[in-house]
Amino acid sequence: MSRHCTPRNMQTLLVVEDDADFNRHLSQFMMTEGYCVYSAHDRQEALAINPQPMLALLDMGLPPAKNHISEGLFLIDALLATEPRSKIIVITGHDENQAAFEAVRHGAFDFLKKPASISEIKSAIKRAALFLRHETSLTAFGETRLHLTVKLSDGPQECADTVEEQIVRHTLSDTNGNVSEAARRLGLVRENLYYYLKKYGIQPNRAK
Repeated sequence: MSRHCTPRNMQTLLVVEDDADFNRHLSQFMMTEGYCVYSAHDRQEALAINPQPMLALLDMGLPPAKNHISEGLFLIDALLATEPRSKIIVITGHDENQAAFEAVRHGAFDFLKKPASISEIKSAIKRAALFLRHETSLTAFGETRLHLTVKLSDGPQECADTVEEQIVRHTLSDTNGNVSEAARRLGLVRENLYYYLKKYGIQPNRAK
């Protein structure tokens, strides 16, 4: 994995692409656009980056399953579990309809089909960054935006639990893992928030 940063960086971007030449070219280009770029070539490298960038561009066909989209889907799930507000753009040469459907189902923000031009990728990343900035500004009004995919057949209670978990995860992410501040924003006492953290297996970045 590598990092490409310049003093004018305004956003952090994760690029996950196993084609080393394309990865390097795209990373260098986005660096000139003012992004601090972290690059990885597979899921393991991507998940080793800490703190996790809030913007990500990832190839759905990653080693060791380059002919399938499974690694890409696993990575989407893992990134969103850590940072629910992350904006993930996927790019793939696999079956467009199926890959797009599954990517959206798992929470991807946008979808591009190979071969995508640098300008198309740049535009998609800029859209994602704009959404991220506006969603982040909602916290000033005590609001958050959720992205949920639930099975209606699971019933209202299961859906309610999913919403409950996402609200806790979003708030904890917004406060950088500060339990006391997250509890204050949620109108809970600290001990009650710990109940929800335990219930959903959420680990705060730091216990404050």
